[in-house]
Amino acid sequence: MGLSDSALPNEKAANKSFPISLISLTVGAFAIGMTEFVIMGILPNVADDLGVSISAAGQLITMYALGVAVGAPILTVLTRKIPQKKLLLFLMGLFIFGNVMAVVAPNYSILMVARLITALTHGTFFGVGAVIASNLVHPDRRAGAVSLMMAGLTIANIIGVPIGTFIGQNMGWRASFAAIAIMGVVTMIGIIIFIPKLKQEKAAGIMQQISELVNPRLLIFLLIAVLGNAGLFAVFTYITPLLVQVTGFAEHSVTWILILFGVGVTIGNLIGGKLADWKLMPALLGIYFTICVLLTLFTFTVYNPIAAVITIFLWGAASFAVFPGMQVRIMSLAQSAPALASTTSHSAGNLGNATGAFIGGLVITHMSLTALPWVGAILVGLALLLGIACLMWDRKFERA
Repeated sequence: MGLSDSALPNEKAANKSFPISLISLTVGAFAIGMTEFVIMGILPNVADDLGVSISAAGQLITMYALGVAVGAPILTVLTRKIPQKKLLLFLMGLFIFGNVMAVVAPNYSILMVARLITALTHGTFFGVGAVIASNLVHPDRRAGAVSLMMAGLTIANIIGVPIGTFIGQNMGWRASFAAIAIMGVVTMIGIIIFIPKLKQEKAAGIMQQISELVNPRLLIFLLIAVLGNAGLFAVFTYITPLLVQVTGFAEHSVTWILILFGVGVTIGNLIGGKLADWKLMPALLGIYFTICVLLTLFTFTVYNPIAAVITIFLWGAASFAVFPGMQVRIMSLAQSAPALASTTSHSAGNLGNATGAFIGGLVITHMSLTALPWVGAILVGLALLLGIACLMWDRKFERA
């Protein structure tokens, strides 16, 4: 931990490798990813044990998403004066408390409150974590550092969720949340030992932070995040019926395809960070264009098992390659409130997730399952057009 405020910039400039302190952020992201998604695998167990319907248990997922979308920016504003390292420790303490509360929850209502508490930590942790990660490295490696932290979230889908589901199905659903709480303790220890005390700018006032968020260029990028995620979730939400009813896979095979998708997501996230560090805006536009092409191709490859699997792997990689660059770009557009901007981008992403799932449902009802990929391509295409407009705006701004 022996990094002083004054020594850190020199260390960053001299050391081009990622510091070990980033790993504690990655572990935290892994724990948060696990608590967000493991509920899907143990939903029947929770419903049976608490005596509620599956649809009622499903509201535990909805409440978590609302907690991230609405609560996280509010918590970020309220905690803006707390030093970043102390804030991370507070968030992990709240995260551990929420998961322990889930372990001992005597009824559905208490479990709902526990889910809401853990959701509040989600967006704020990633918002503050992205700022810390980008400050721990040389300026030309900021997106790479953010992608390394975000890798914890993607790895949680490949490894953490299956393990958490296995624990829940064999030892009871409460054991899943106990395992996540232990991961939170490990993260807290890592933060105490490895995260240095970074020099912090004087916290901006609430009105100044809000005024940063209504910057038109930032709002456009948040809309890009909504559209990009909507394109992803319009298809991904219904990937199982697509693969079973259209491609012809057996239902048990879909699990392995989703694991492969998760591997693509993790690889894409890390590559996306490197591309964004190389050339930020061209990388973002190139990735969005690639996603459009892949979703358009999926309209045709969905009928062939091998071609469909290859397309899904590449689509997963491209879809998550865009996130590190988007985080860095959004933070750079809110100089006085980077943590709030970064947190708000997660809120925009969750809004996109919900919007995409809703649009996908409408497409299935009024068109067909097979229309999902090209509708997803159109949504991402709109994000691409807005991105091109932003690039032209930036160049005009620079010339002025």
